Amino acid sequence: MAVPDTSAGALAKRTVAMLQKRGHRAYLVGGCVRDLLLGREPKDYDVATSARPEEILALFPNSRQVGAHFGVMLVAEADTQVEVATFRSDQAYRDGRRPVSVDFETDPRRDVLRRDFTINALLLDPGTGEVLDLVGGRPDLDAGCVRAIGDPEIRFGEDHLRMLRAVRFAATLGFAIEPGTMDAIRRLRSLIRRVSAERVRDELTRILVEGDARRGFELLDDSGLLAEILPEVAAMKGVAQPPEFHPEGDVWTHTLLMLGAMRNPTVTLALGVLLHDVGKPPTFRIEERIRFDGHVEVGARMAVEILSRLRFSAEEIRRVEALVANHLRFMEVRRMRESTLKRFLRQEHFDEHLELHRLDCAGSHRRLDNYEFVRSKLSGLKTEELKPPRLLTGRDLIAAGYHPGPAFHQMLAEIEDAQLESRIRTRDDALALVRSLFDPPDGRPRQACT
Repeated sequence: MAVPDTSAGALAKRTVAMLQKRGHRAYLVGGCVRDLLLGREPKDYDVATSARPEEILALFPNSRQVGAHFGVMLVAEADTQVEVATFRSDQAYRDGRRPVSVDFETDPRRDVLRRDFTINALLLDPGTGEVLDLVGGRPDLDAGCVRAIGDPEIRFGEDHLRMLRAVRFAATLGFAIEPGTMDAIRRLRSLIRRVSAERVRDELTRILVEGDARRGFELLDDSGLLAEILPEVAAMKGVAQPPEFHPEGDVWTHTLLMLGAMRNPTVTLALGVLLHDVGKPPTFRIEERIRFDGHVEVGARMAVEILSRLRFSAEEIRRVEALVANHLRFMEVRRMRESTLKRFLRQEHFDEHLELHRLDCAGSHRRLDNYEFVRSKLSGLKTEELKPPRLLTGRDLIAAGYHPGPAFHQMLAEIEDAQLESRIRTRDDALALVRSLFDPPDGRPRQACT
């Protein structure tokens, strides 16, 4: 099997060749072999070898240790790097993440037996193209099966995050989770709460953006993991919606349809899709009809709480909060004042807001009239029409004799409204507008017309 001559692929091949030349056993291992066998280009390359860390360092003086305790080195060349790890077997795990200690090995079989899934334990000699399969990974790869190596309860007890990784691999590769492996996840699902928020966050992010997000969340639900890590999303199941607006069914079904319709989303858009209706379960009530009063405001607060709990960045949280808080405003676009509409359209990352609205419609009533209205508006507007240059500043108002104070904000807002609505165009127009709406600079109230 040929390894692509990308910078990373070429470095990986040279690294293996050098190790073999000096008498060590060395192979490409893990996800890169899996991807090559599936006809995918690997994102990175890992090498497993019988060479000890000090021997790797001697052969590659520019390498550095990134996991000395575990025999992991990083061989770098220019902007490219390959991780090289000594064959090892792991001793007891006590924290649900790492072994207490490891033993370096010379036999690759001992190394692959400690790995997570059979499809990630294949070894490849890039010089000969030979694939070494010691745990049945090749048949599982052909069958589209994610299977834990050995006893799945032992594998998941060693590193609890492996349960989420099983879901991610199944979703992104379009595979099934082997029944025994899935049963073990269901039994041990509560252990996922012991995993750090950052590690859970990273796996959830990859499930959302790297492949079939809908299938990923169906598997999270089926395995019981969803209720453990995102109980607010699990609560969407069975929450009915008005059939005239949501013929597809409950909030969960609606959200799954949207997740399934995403195409190469940003992380924040995907999170916005997942959480845009998270406020519906706690606000559900029936009063003549199904109602979700205040679900947008409640949902925006919940989104902030959920993403903060999962340690997303402040910028990501801010963007998702805005998506949730604004997702119903598209219902009003045809009735908005021109100034209000333009302010709505010039929001940061408005492309995400627009795509969330499209997905929302596609996953429910399928009416895209407001979406097309907004697209038409955007196509006909120049940047300066959405955010025109200021005609007056606070200093200009002071120069005109007005005293600084809270009224300045209102004055400037009135000027911008008039600009956005094409009622004024010049500085003189702006001053005239201020004088017509506010008391004169000398403080005397304007006389009423008689």
